[in-house]
Amino acid sequence: MRKWRCNFCSHVYDERLGDPDSGIAAGTRFEDIPEDWICPECGAGKSDYILVEGS
Repeated sequence: MRKWRCNFCSHVYDERLGDPDSGIAAGTRFEDIPEDWICPECGAGKSDYILVEGS
């Protein structure tokens, strides 16, 4: 399981935790999140996330 960080607000999407408030179950890989998912903190798009090295 990896972590991804928003380039704008530094929100971290942790694949282990998912994003239950947005309907993304724990264990959901970042690649499997719908393309229209947005950052829950700043509204940035999925393409604005980068992989956290070493995660």
